[in-house]
Amino acid sequence: MKIWAHRGCSQLYPENTLLAFEKAMNVKNLTGVELDIQLTRDGEIVVIHDEKVDRTTDGFGYVRDYTLKELKQLHIFAGRGADTERIPTMKEVIELLLPRMKNDGFMINIELKTSVFNYPGIEEKIVTLVDEMGVKDNIVYSSFWAESLVNIHALEPTAKLGVLDASVSNCLYKAIGLESMWRDVPNGSIALHPGGIYMDIPAEKFKGRDVRAWFGGHLYPELPTGGKLDVNKYAEKGATDLILNEPDKYLR
Repeated sequence: MKIWAHRGCSQLYPENTLLAFEKAMNVKNLTGVELDIQLTRDGEIVVIHDEKVDRTTDGFGYVRDYTLKELKQLHIFAGRGADTERIPTMKEVIELLLPRMKNDGFMINIELKTSVFNYPGIEEKIVTLVDEMGVKDNIVYSSFWAESLVNIHALEPTAKLGVLDASVSNCLYKAIGLESMWRDVPNGSIALHPGGIYMDIPAEKFKGRDVRAWFGGHLYPELPTGGKLDVNKYAEKGATDLILNEPDKYLR
């Protein structure tokens, strides 16, 4: 079972911040980090989950209504006595993780947040950045919005793709549809990224695929959870990877 950090180590540190990604980078045997990208008003790629900044910063309003300079003025609380965190750019995250990406194949699962707002051009911008940084082999692109994956494939036919949805059955339906569109994509090669609690069909139906099951759960600054997921249970349901807020718990 491969373990990923959901928005970085997002139980103990503010999600989708350089601090959370740095902590994840230092977890031994971690496969990679999962994160979310959107565009600012001036077209910069930033890493943040919600379409609004209200929940995770001291600001309010939509990410797309801010310039990058304006977003960088917002504060993200990181605990008493800790330095304030800021919304990072995708480039800053890659620069931070680059040594481990180059040295031992550390991965980034980039979720394109395009199911609420379209963000025209976001696919071209992220593919260009990844190419310029020389990390194409270390990236998985995922989205709830299948059109974003179509656009990514058109720009980078060898890109690793993952279909997001609540249930594994819906992921499978989308993946089969995409694979049927493309002659250069083998059946079974598109990964499934379902919510871990919605593994709703027998594993035999999607055997051979990468299945990266994600779990939301408690996010910083809530208290850490006491127990652990039964990894074997999810392996039996067909998951090959788990995307978790507390990855270090499973890799100690």
